[in-house]
Amino acid sequence: MKALHKLTLISGLALLCAGAALAKLPAPSDDAKAKAAEAAAKAAWSGKVDGYLLCKSQDKVVAQHAKTAKAAGKEVKPAPALPPCADPGPFVYTPAAPAAAAASAPVAAAPVAAAATAAPAKKP
Repeated sequence: MKALHKLTLISGLALLCAGAALAKLPAPSDDAKAKAAEAAAKAAWSGKVDGYLLCKSQDKVVAQHAKTAKAAGKEVKPAPALPPCADPGPFVYTPAAPAAAAASAPVAAAPVAAAATAAPAKKP
């Protein structure tokens, strides 16, 4: 009988936890969205830096291999032509807020353009 009580208690707690997990979360604030966008931009930049460092280390390994192979008297084939390693530079993040302001500017100018085309010019 005690096992049945334990099972009932555990299943009840599981249902409560499942209900809490399925609850709808509120929409993130603008500040949270901005922080998430900055974190995504920083992660993308970090990936570019990792790629750059990998490229530099690969170039170093190829040069060292060619040097030791030549010293041993082995034939060294030229490395395939690849683009040079591109340094991504320091991390710079510009928020997308100015783009939203620029997008609203043409909407405000549209009624002026429509009014200018609506009234035909008078012929003298």
